[in-house]
Amino acid sequence: HPPMTGRLDPVIHPTHRLKICAMLDAGTTVEMSVVKDAVGLSASALSKQVAALVEAGYVRQERSGRDSRRIWLTLTSQGAKAYRGHVRALREIIADAAHQL
Repeated sequence: HPPMTGRLDPVIHPTHRLKICAMLDAGTTVEMSVVKDAVGLSASALSKQVAALVEAGYVRQERSGRDSRRIWLTLTSQGAKAYRGHVRALREIIADAAHQL
């Protein structure tokens, strides 16, 4: 077995947070309402998930200068590294399981 190069991240692991990170990794900066519609959470539930990612240093939250109700989310470089490591670990788990058969 080759050693795992990815690392599962308990902050990113919950499904909604994984989806949020996937969207931000694909789209640099994304408006919170777009993330909300895509992830399918209420505003308050999404806020809790985003807060956990912000607290971990993985996501940056900024209000629009023109319209303070609009919030933009960006994956930090630390967040991108953690997300990609998490995805790599998931891929390794899947590949390893396939080799067991």
